[in-house]
Amino acid sequence: MAHGITRSALGVDRLVKDVRHGRFEQTLSALTAMGAVVTTLEIFFEHDKASFGNRWMYTPIVVGPIAAASGVAGFVSHRLAKTVLPATSIVVVANGLQGTILHARGIGQKPGGWKNFRYNMEVGPPLLAPLLVTLVGGMGLLAAVLRRES
Repeated sequence: MAHGITRSALGVDRLVKDVRHGRFEQTLSALTAMGAVVTTLEIFFEHDKASFGNRWMYTPIVVGPIAAASGVAGFVSHRLAKTVLPATSIVVVANGLQGTILHARGIGQKPGGWKNFRYNMEVGPPLLAPLLVTLVGGMGLLAAVLRRES
């Protein structure tokens, strides 16, 4: 059992050393891919619940799988982590910011608008949710500037 703990500790030590030295490209690329899959699924169900009432509700459903594929590509290939992943991640960040603006507009269109802020935040589109998409894109951008794990 002590041998298992030692092996585990060595893995954690290796991870910490890689992060300290800026070597986290592959891991962050994989996390970007996973984050894109999870957020896309969540967005799909939420936008489906709203009957995709606005055509812009389809954009994160299209962008998400592309981001996931780019994250996988960045995990597999150093070259793609420096080219395709950051290009796709910029689109994801832009889409998340656009979603935040659209959700803010949706809250403002509810009865009472921004004057009824607390209630409309609870029943309207989630204002901060698109920023999670932006975070996934940010992870992809960060992965692109880091070095590959050795």
